[in-house]
Amino acid sequence: MPELRARIFDVQRFSLNDGPGVRTTIFFQGCNLRCAWCHNPESMSPTPQLGYFADLCVHCGACHDVCPEGVHTVGPGSHTLDRSRCSACGRCVEACPASALKIFGREATVDELFDLALRDRAYYGPSGGGVTFSGGEASLQHEFVVELATRLRHEGLSTALETHGVVASSVLKSLLPVIGLFLVDWKVSDEATALRYTGGVPSAVERTLRLLQEAGARVHLRCPIIPGVNDSAAHRAVIAGLAKRFSCIEQTEELPYHRWGNRKWAALGREEPCF
Repeated sequence: MPELRARIFDVQRFSLNDGPGVRTTIFFQGCNLRCAWCHNPESMSPTPQLGYFADLCVHCGACHDVCPEGVHTVGPGSHTLDRSRCSACGRCVEACPASALKIFGREATVDELFDLALRDRAYYGPSGGGVTFSGGEASLQHEFVVELATRLRHEGLSTALETHGVVASSVLKSLLPVIGLFLVDWKVSDEATALRYTGGVPSAVERTLRLLQEAGARVHLRCPIIPGVNDSAAHRAVIAGLAKRFSCIEQTEELPYHRWGNRKWAALGREEPCF
C-alpha cells in the first residue's frame, strides 16, 4: 500500500489552547465551511497557496527573476501577483530576502508527525495533555487521522479532534475509537445566519452531538463570539441549553473574536473580515 500522506499547514508544539494541558496541535489543510471570521484562512484550500506580506516587501524583484510562471510584477514601490498562474513551487519564497513570501501548506507522513509528537511526550502526562488534530477540518483527512491517532493511543498518548461538527456519520464513527476528546465548534445558533456566515447549519452540528452522546464520547463545546453576528443573549441561551441536553458536553468555552488572522487574509489576496 502507498504511504498515507496528509496536507497540513502548521504544527504547533507546546500549545495551551487546543484541549487540556500541554499539547502538540497538528493543523490540517482543507475545510468544507467558509467562516467569514476564520483566523486560519490559509486552511480553507486543500492545496498549497502562496502568501504575500506586502508590509515586508522591499520591491527588489528577486521573486520576479526566479518565478517560472510569471506570477510577480515588481516595480518601484509596487508588487502585484497573478495568483492564477501560481503553482506554489516555492522558488520565490527561497529567493525573497525579506521573508515577504510564504507557501502555506505541505505534505506530511504518519511517521513524521508521530515522531514529532513523541518528542514532547514528557510534557503531556503531568499536564494532562496530548495531541490535537485541528485545521481546517481534520476529519476531511480522516483515514490519515485514524492511522496516526491509533499509533499515538498505542503509546498511551491522549488524542483530541477539533471539528466544526458538520461531519458525515460514517466518518465520525471511524474516528470514535481513537479520539479521546472532541472539541466541537458551535458557531451560530440561527440556521439562516449560520448559512450566510459559515456555509453550514447548526442542525448538522446537533446531529454530530447526538451521535457523540450515543457513543459515550467526551465533548468540549467551543463557541466563538463574533461581534454583530452571535454576541447575543439568545445565542448564549442556546449554548446553555445544549449543555443541559447533552451530557457528553463536559464544558463550554466562549472564544473571543480577535483579528490576529486578518493579516493572513490580506496575504492570500482576500478581503479581510470587518467584524
